[in-house]
Amino acid sequence: ALLAFVSLSLQFFHLIPVSTAKNGVSSKSRKRIMPDPVTEPPVTDPVYEALLYCNIPSVAERSMEGHAPHHFKLVSVHVFIRHGDRYPLYVIPKTKRPEIDCTLVANRKPYHPKLEAFVSHMSKGSGASFESPLNSLPLYPNHPLCEMGELTQTGVVQHLQNGQLLRDIYLKKHKLLPNDWSADQLYLETTGKSRTLQSGLALLYGFLPDFDWKKIYFRHQPSALFCSGTCYCPVRNQYLEKEQRRQYLLRLKNSQLEKTYGEMAKIVDVPTKQLRAANPIDSMLCHLCHNVSFPCTRNGCVDMEHFKVIKTHQIEDERERREKKLYLGYSLLGAHPILNQTIGRMQRATEGRKEELFALYSAHDVTLSPVLSALGLSEARFPRFAARLIFELWQDREKPNEHSVRILYNGVDVTFHTSFCQDHHKRSPKPMCPLENLVRFVKRDMFVALGGSSTNYYDACHREGF
Repeated sequence: ALLAFVSLSLQFFHLIPVSTAKNGVSSKSRKRIMPDPVTEPPVTDPVYEALLYCNIPSVAERSMEGHAPHHFKLVSVHVFIRHGDRYPLYVIPKTKRPEIDCTLVANRKPYHPKLEAFVSHMSKGSGASFESPLNSLPLYPNHPLCEMGELTQTGVVQHLQNGQLLRDIYLKKHKLLPNDWSADQLYLETTGKSRTLQSGLALLYGFLPDFDWKKIYFRHQPSALFCSGTCYCPVRNQYLEKEQRRQYLLRLKNSQLEKTYGEMAKIVDVPTKQLRAANPIDSMLCHLCHNVSFPCTRNGCVDMEHFKVIKTHQIEDERERREKKLYLGYSLLGAHPILNQTIGRMQRATEGRKEELFALYSAHDVTLSPVLSALGLSEARFPRFAARLIFELWQDREKPNEHSVRILYNGVDVTFHTSFCQDHHKRSPKPMCPLENLVRFVKRDMFVALGGSSTNYYDACHREGF
């Protein structure tokens, strides 16, 4: 129930990462990550932001993954993805559900050259034995009218594209996996939702040169924070409760938002409280992403002006969140377990171990958002459908004992926007960050940023007097 509420809060109140900026430097004083003056509007446009969130597949995007001087060798890659485009989790009361077809049709847009082969491969069934309960989930979406939360064809194509892009860079260019790669060179983990398993399979199908079921084994992660056996953290939950209280008070102050909810409630003939609880923005985003008209009743129509008011409130919520920093506390504790797993895997790779060279976590917005926030990426946009966050580990061939990391978000190099490496490029010409910076951040600096005297995860989660 708590995770469901966290997901609701993050997705529909648009929790965006906040910065761990040092020396009192605010996120507003730092340059926006990869601004595009040609297409980006001069002021925040709620519809523009929503369309970015949709991430509708089109031409191949520019990407900076795999960029390094020639004397650097790629050692391992760790990929965190949000599932692709999905059908809403909620419906607007007393309105017809948006008619989205969740069968996969090769000649229907959006299209991908591997879509037909992907369907054929998945329809034959898995030869792999996924960790329970994943083995009971469908391998691809297949309903003429999408079920709630089901991955759409758009979502499959988004991750086929991600996989193809990463294959061209990491396999064809950098030879990350040998031709005779084995199952133990992949680490695959997903939550127990069909949309995350199917997104991971689509990415792998686009990525691997030979999709062999005998080499595919997905582990099940019951927590959206990927915290495994270390999920109990009372202080993290206290941060979240305070953040949710802040959200609630901000909404109460927004009279235009309340008026909009009231108008929409009259249109669908339900109490305002019931309309708000149904999270209409989730369904409205589906209408927008799939170019379907907003619903109408005999009392009128939900329209774009209603959508803009709700979306604009989300953007205002982001601005206040950066100032209050309650979500940052939640994020530092929420992201620590998965970051700790990642650096452990990196450290084993530096010792010459050849297992788990490519790690894939197929997850949710409530997974990526805390990680982005904890890393200090204040200007990274909220995780769109099929967002990808990648950690690359590199070895300097001229100094084999030296290892470095690059961090990329949706193809943009954000290494020097992270709190643990934002000043390193001023002292070093290398286009990446020493691995020890990331290790020190996860092992020590994340707890320092929380304040108090805690020096480890358990103490930080249980400290008294917060």
